[in-house]
Amino acid sequence: MKSDHTEPSTAPSVHGFSPGFAALGLEGSLLATLDTLGYEEPTPIQRESIPPLLAGRDLLGQAATGTGKTASFALPMLQRLAHGAKQRPAALILVPTRELAIQVGEAMQRYGKELRISVLAVYGGQAIGPQLYALKRGVDVVVATPGRALDHIRRNTLQLKHVQMVVLDEADEMLDMGFADDLEAILTQTPPERQTALFSATMPPRIASIAHRHLKNPVEIKIAKELVKAGAAPRVLQTAYVVNRPYKVAALIRVLDLAAPKSALVFCRTRLEVDELTAGLAGRDYRAEAIHGGMSQPQRDRVMTAFKSGQTQILVATDVAARGLDIPSVSHVVNYDLPSSPEVYVHRIGRTGRAGREGEAITIVEPREHRLLRNIEQLTKAKIVVAQVPSVADLRTKRIERTLTSIRELLAAGDVEHFRSVVTVLAKDFELVDVAAAAVKLAHQAQGGDAEEQEIPSVQARVPDYSRPDYARPGMRRPSPMSGGEMSRGVRPREGQGRPSARPTGGRTPNSARIYIGAGRAAGIRPGDLVGAIANEAKLGSAQIGGVEIEERFSLVEVPESMARDVIEALGRTRIKGQKVAVRLFRD
Repeated sequence: MKSDHTEPSTAPSVHGFSPGFAALGLEGSLLATLDTLGYEEPTPIQRESIPPLLAGRDLLGQAATGTGKTASFALPMLQRLAHGAKQRPAALILVPTRELAIQVGEAMQRYGKELRISVLAVYGGQAIGPQLYALKRGVDVVVATPGRALDHIRRNTLQLKHVQMVVLDEADEMLDMGFADDLEAILTQTPPERQTALFSATMPPRIASIAHRHLKNPVEIKIAKELVKAGAAPRVLQTAYVVNRPYKVAALIRVLDLAAPKSALVFCRTRLEVDELTAGLAGRDYRAEAIHGGMSQPQRDRVMTAFKSGQTQILVATDVAARGLDIPSVSHVVNYDLPSSPEVYVHRIGRTGRAGREGEAITIVEPREHRLLRNIEQLTKAKIVVAQVPSVADLRTKRIERTLTSIRELLAAGDVEHFRSVVTVLAKDFELVDVAAAAVKLAHQAQGGDAEEQEIPSVQARVPDYSRPDYARPGMRRPSPMSGGEMSRGVRPREGQGRPSARPTGGRTPNSARIYIGAGRAAGIRPGDLVGAIANEAKLGSAQIGGVEIEERFSLVEVPESMARDVIEALGRTRIKGQKVAVRLFRD
């Protein structure tokens, strides 16, 4: 059975929920969660995948990264598990990289919040102790990279005999990274009657071979890439900034601070992101407004009037809300989230650079999405420059330049006669240069030039380097991981990277220590909360803070060993998320 791409529904909503999602067979609690999260309509892969997966069918799906695959398997998985047997774990999701494991795990937590389904992400480079503890207590869904999943299988800490559903996400990337034997070994540990879904951006013969062996009469879905004519993208300066997910908001604000857009249109995937980002921008004194499908027509009209008149500097919108709007040409278009297809990208950035005017397109990209930029470049024949997020020093330099420009313009206008008498009085007691410097300082402060800023960790896009002899090339035969003896870790790159880890086994950076903090996801703790607390209280630069692991009831943060005691003492004196928490040195 094959399915074609169908257009989104435009029918009226059902009981206040998105008509698209309500029509797919999802139950009320999931629909309510999607509505709360601001999902306005399903993407093509979600529309085609959710019904057969809810029906218990195996599925073979071909769609590019960024098209909404996670929700297409997560939502039916959660609904089926909520009404199935409680033997654990009941589902296994295999992904190629640690970044994707974290992302899928977080998405499952968000979607399944009302269903009380527990999710654990396990991956290499993370302390194994917390994973062992969580697995012993029992979890419903395990999201894992192949290497760490096999570690646990060999330790007998992960048993898959009760698994009802298995998902292989980005299967082609897992094979490219040399995990073919691992996948076979893992799948042999699962019950033959399980439901299996395989998603891949491409469908080479080796993927088809895995599907033939492990999927039963699967529904086949292919979401074709939408063709974009060469040169269709407008001639605008296109720049992408690669940053880890917890720093996306900070990175966007930093970029906007330097760009100083006259008018900008920022695109997000969901209504929730639109509202959160608008609030964040308003907190930085930007004149920002939101527009999305959850707003009434009078609200939308008011927002659009303010934006067109220049009263609003930044308009934050979903693609759905921006359709059909008469939005004038803007100086900047920002992709806070990469769109699901190159065609949508071209449509978005077409809002700037009109009628011969200059325009800029800015994209905030997570490391694993780097490939999507190259796909867009190939299809549009337009160069996207990948740049580092500006540093605090860059921002300070730019602020000084703006202060200097403002003073030059004021002097050129000549409207300073009224203040000459003030300078004359001050010159009796101070040097003229010092008087001018004090005036510049006041002007600089008035423009927010002395505001405190935190460094945003720089990220290098991870692109596999197949020229390295120690990288497992696609199709390279590796020792069978279940044949006994230690796995060949010298051959496999660190999961999610194109080269072996510089860390010793166990995942710790040399000369570092882990701090145990007695609060986790259950208390609403996020990585940014811990990084901010440590940076503010212990005066550590964010670049000195290593890996952050958030578990259900505790968290671990990696810091330089020489500063661990200072960090523990500083955090012990403060509150995190409004509460006092236990803080101590963590021993593996």
